[in-house]
Amino acid sequence: MRNFFRSLLPMVCLAFSIPGVISAGISVEGGLTREKTAGRGETYQGVITIKNQGDTPQELKIYQSDYRFTCEGVTSYGNPGEDPRSNAGWIAFSPGRFSVPPQERATLNYTVIVPDDEALLGTYWSMLMIECIPESSPEASGAQKERNFSLGITQVMRYAVQMITHLGETGEKKIRFLQTKILKEGSSRILQVDMENIGERLLRPRLWCELYHEDGTSPGRFQGEQYRIFPNTSKRFTIDISSVSTGSYQALVVADCGENDLFGAMYTLKFDQ
Repeated sequence: MRNFFRSLLPMVCLAFSIPGVISAGISVEGGLTREKTAGRGETYQGVITIKNQGDTPQELKIYQSDYRFTCEGVTSYGNPGEDPRSNAGWIAFSPGRFSVPPQERATLNYTVIVPDDEALLGTYWSMLMIECIPESSPEASGAQKERNFSLGITQVMRYAVQMITHLGETGEKKIRFLQTKILKEGSSRILQVDMENIGERLLRPRLWCELYHEDGTSPGRFQGEQYRIFPNTSKRFTIDISSVSTGSYQALVVADCGENDLFGAMYTLKFDQ
């Protein structure tokens, strides 16, 4: 088991809204991730299909953003290309703005040109943001340009499509366990584990743990969650261990990333109630 014990968004973003001002009915077909393994110097293309399920035309604008998150729940969308692992500068897309007729589809075309750079290793990513433009917005086509300023609140809907490029099989896979806590939530007992991807490739760990009494017996294996963690980002995982009786245990906590990529840590846990 290689690497074992090496280390012991549909996303809808809404602004403030008022009833009746809604850009509804837009959906991105095929999911919100476009993922490709490519070589240095390689070019690949794709399309994102957008459907307007509403009864009126929907105007859209497309733009790029970087994307990061932490186990504390902080998510940031930085300027495209600023993050060291951003591939935003590799991506060209068109059109940048268009309208989708009611009950019809439109396609967003993109091309990814991977630099021919031997220094590139592992996974690179960014976001293509697909944002609805409400008819009431000053950005809408045909909107009257008033000389006087006015203040209003409009609901904005946007989808974030993750654009992920893996450089072949290059890059190290490595996870660090940051912090572990036992939480009581009503009658439930939750094992909370924060993990950070300190390697160079995207990982999809599924968390599980085995508990052992001092006499070596075990109440079993407990399955947790599975999340995607990009390099230099972190995520909070939880495992429900409510069925475990009070006492002191040795806990083997494992981040199973598939194949032979397992990362584990040992903890001593004590349950008083």
